[in-house]
Amino acid sequence: MNGKLFLKNQLPVILMNLTGMLALVLFLTANGNSASVSLLVVVVWTIVISLYFVLLFFARKKRLSKLLEMTEQLEEKYLLPEVMEIPERAEEEVFYRILKMAEKSTLEKTGEVQRERKEYKEYIEQWIHEVKTPITAMKLLCENNPSPFAREILAQLENVNRFTEQALYYARSEHTEKDYLIREISLRDVVHSAIADNKYLLRQNHVVITADHIDHNVYTDNKWVRFILNQLISNAVKYRTEKPVLRFFSEKENDRILLSVEDNGMGIAKSDLPRIFEKGFTGQNGRMIQNSTGIGLYLCKRLCDKLGIGLSACSEGKGTTITLSFHINDFVTGVQG
Repeated sequence: MNGKLFLKNQLPVILMNLTGMLALVLFLTANGNSASVSLLVVVVWTIVISLYFVLLFFARKKRLSKLLEMTEQLEEKYLLPEVMEIPERAEEEVFYRILKMAEKSTLEKTGEVQRERKEYKEYIEQWIHEVKTPITAMKLLCENNPSPFAREILAQLENVNRFTEQALYYARSEHTEKDYLIREISLRDVVHSAIADNKYLLRQNHVVITADHIDHNVYTDNKWVRFILNQLISNAVKYRTEKPVLRFFSEKENDRILLSVEDNGMGIAKSDLPRIFEKGFTGQNGRMIQNSTGIGLYLCKRLCDKLGIGLSACSEGKGTTITLSFHINDFVTGVQG
């Protein structure tokens, strides 16, 4: 609370007291009182009114500071009327009632938005589950009738399936904790599963795959990690070179297991690296690739944060290495040992 602004707000009271002081001095002088008496009255009046303003200022400042502190501690600022004291001053009570009305309106609007969001999310999930049936059926038809045309269709079906999975995981990523199962998994198995999910896409683009030295086990959710690897494989193919190579490898570093996905593609500009996990960011390469959305790596980062997996990227002009970092659980390791 600013002292200068406080005095400005009290200006009518100050002017009223000055007018009263002047009237009293004139009255005393007219009745033959000496100048010393008038001066004494002015000094006492000034001291009393000054003391009143000082005490009022600090009392209001303390109350408002407490109110600001409570507001800062609240996650939902609109709930402030629920924790603040009901004011005694008539003017402040009006503002309190305004805050209560604003709170009620905000809660109603928030509830309505949450209901609509929940209904939309449930619809998206239902639609994705329904659309998976014809995708699977078309995939089986193509696999049972092999031909160059069928292989092309299968590669496109993998793209369609990946986009539907992306939409499903995006809808669920806000509440990942309700849809994961943490257990010991083999990195070799999950990498091979992800490669199998994209086999037609990789074959169509003549991608050379190497998966060596992946002998570590980690504790995480198999489904989520597989989804993350699918996004990384898709990106590697999207930003490929003429002779694309994709390499998977893992290593132990201090208290972590690192799983890296390395490609020899277009690479990432140094200026873009700090922002590649931002939602919607496509960077310089994205401007050259029309179907780049900037959602894949954002989802990967969001899911990794939920699962406690580190995610980092390295690129030096050409080629990119994305690394997943799994923390070694000392307690689980000790129990097993």
